[in-house]
Amino acid sequence: MKKLFLPIFIIFFVSAYADDFRIVTSSGITQGFIKKGVVNWKDIPYAKPPIDDLRWKAPRKIKQNSNLIKRKVNNFCLQRTSNLGGSSQFSNESISGSEDCLYLDIYAPSKSSEELLPVMFWIHGGGNTSGLKDLYDFTKLVKKHNVIVVTINYRLGPLGWFTHPAIQSLQDGIDRTSNFGTLDIISALEWVNENISSFGGNSNNITIFGESAGGHNVLSLIVSKKAKGLFHKAISMSGYTESISLENAYKQKNQSPTSNYSTWEVVNKVVEDQFNKNQQDKYSNKELRDLLFSLSGKEFYQYYAERKTFEELPLLTNDGLVIPKIGLKEALSKKEHVNSVPTIAGSTRDEVKIWLAFSEYFVALDYSATGSLFNLPRVIFKNEEAFEAFNYYRSSAWKIRGVNEPLNSLAKAGNSELYSYRFDWDDRRRFIVADFKKLFGAGHALEIPLLTGNTKLVGGPPVSNFMYPKGISHFYTSRNMMRFWSNFAKYGEPGASTNNVNWEPYIFDNNSYSKYIVIDKKKNLKMSSDNTTLKSLSEKIYIDERLSELEKCVVLYQMFTYVGNDMYDENIKNYPGKCDRKASENFIINNAGVVEYD
Repeated sequence: MKKLFLPIFIIFFVSAYADDFRIVTSSGITQGFIKKGVVNWKDIPYAKPPIDDLRWKAPRKIKQNSNLIKRKVNNFCLQRTSNLGGSSQFSNESISGSEDCLYLDIYAPSKSSEELLPVMFWIHGGGNTSGLKDLYDFTKLVKKHNVIVVTINYRLGPLGWFTHPAIQSLQDGIDRTSNFGTLDIISALEWVNENISSFGGNSNNITIFGESAGGHNVLSLIVSKKAKGLFHKAISMSGYTESISLENAYKQKNQSPTSNYSTWEVVNKVVEDQFNKNQQDKYSNKELRDLLFSLSGKEFYQYYAERKTFEELPLLTNDGLVIPKIGLKEALSKKEHVNSVPTIAGSTRDEVKIWLAFSEYFVALDYSATGSLFNLPRVIFKNEEAFEAFNYYRSSAWKIRGVNEPLNSLAKAGNSELYSYRFDWDDRRRFIVADFKKLFGAGHALEIPLLTGNTKLVGGPPVSNFMYPKGISHFYTSRNMMRFWSNFAKYGEPGASTNNVNWEPYIFDNNSYSKYIVIDKKKNLKMSSDNTTLKSLSEKIYIDERLSELEKCVVLYQMFTYVGNDMYDENIKNYPGKCDRKASENFIINNAGVVEYD
C-alpha cells in the first residue's frame, strides 16, 4: 500500500500545484510553469490571427472560450531573418516567422502577494521590421523587484504598416488605418487591462517600456487616442520620432531613403511579376487587392528581402486614425493629442557603434595566424579617430532628437513628470581578437542585458563573456537599472541608486538645457547636464580634424535625416562649411558594405 500511495500522492500534489498556475483568460485557459522562481505563461493569443482576410486589418478580439492554450514554437511575426533582430537564433531561412503571431508572454513572481503588482509591458525593438518577444527574459527583474512583466509580438514591416488604395479604399472604420502594428500593441494592452488581475497584476498601474523601435512605439502610444487610459507610465529607451504622411507612404515624388519601398513601387514589382506589366494604374483596386491577398506572407515579404542597409520602409503613418495627421514629432507637443503620464526617455552614449562596428568602411578582419589564433579573425580599425568622431556626433544627435526633443515637447504639452538618462556603461573586455570596449562601447541596445539580468540578447557565452564580464561594475550597474525601472513602475519616479544618487526630474527651458542621470558603474553614476544642440554640433564638427570634409558632410546628413523626419534643409544652414546633399547620399550608398562576423 505504501508503495502504491507514494506515486499517487506525488501525482495528486503535482496536479494540484499546477492548477495554482492555470488561469482562465478571455482567450482561453493558460497553464503556467515555474522557472527559476518565476511563473511563466507562454504564447497567449491576445487577438485573432491576422491571416487570410484579416491581413491588413485592425486586430480582432478573440471570442471568450474555455480552450486550453497550447505552446507555439517560433511564433514571431514575419521578418527578414537577421542577427541584430534576433530571429537568426530561431531560423536559418531568409524570411522567417509567421503571420499568425499575435501572442504574449507573462512573467510573475511565484510568491503570492496580498496586493496586485505593478505591470511592466515590454515592446521589443528591431526597427519595426524585425524582433520577437522570445528574445527577452525578464526573470531576474520580476523575481528581485516583485513586478509582473508582459512581452508581446506585433506585426512588422509591410504587414504591420501599409498604405495603398487597394487596401484602405476598400475597407471601413478603423480598418482604413495604415498602422496595423501599432493597433496590435494597443490590442495587447487592452487584453492586459482586461485579464492581468487574474495573474496578480494591477490593471491600474501599467508601465509601457521599450527600446529602439520599442521606444519609438512607446512615444507613438503617448499620442494615440486609441491608447488613452490603457497605460499609466512610459519609458522610451533609445526611441525616435519618425513618421510619414499617407501620401509619401504610398507614392513619392522625390528620391528618399523610403522612396524605393513606397507601396506604389512595391506593388509595381508584384504586378510586373504576376501580370508581366508594371502599370498598376491599369488595374482596379479590387484586382490589385486580390493579387496582394493571393500571395502568401512569405511570398509577399520577398519583395522586401533585398533591401539595402541605406534603404528604409515607410512605417508609422500619419493616418489621422491611430496617429495624428500632424505626425508623431509635432503631436508630442500638443496637449490635445498627448496621453500625459510620467515618462522616462534616454539613450546610450555610443548609440551607433553597434552599426559602425559592422561597417567595412571602419573595420576589417585579420585572418593571419595571429588573427586566427582562436579560430576567430582579429578586428582591426581602419581609422579609429574617424570611427570615434562618427559615433560622437551621431550619438549626440540621437540624444537630441530621440530624447531631448520629445521630452521638451511633452513639457510644452503640460507634462512635468519627466526624467532623462544617458547609459554610459562600457566595461567590456579587451581581447586578442578585438577591443570590445572600443568596438561597441555603450552601444545601442547593449543596456538591455543589464536591465533583464541575462545575456540572452547577445546569444550568451562566449560572446557575453567579452561583452558583459562578471564583476562589481556589471553587478552594480545592472542592480541599479533594475531598481530605477521598477521604482518608476511602482511609484512614478525612479528614486535613488543603491548608494543614494537621486535621479532628479528633467528640466525644460528655452536654452536647450538637458538634465539627466548618467547610468554607469558606481564612481561614474551621477546627475549631469548639457546644452548641446544640432547647431552647436554643426559648429563643432566644422573644426574637427578627425574627419575629412566629405565625412563631415556625411555625418551632418545622418544627424539631420536619421532618428526622426528629414530636417536637413533647416539645419545644414548652421554649418559654416559647404556640403552637397547628393554627394553625402552617394557616399553612404557606395560605402554600405558590412563585415560578416562568423
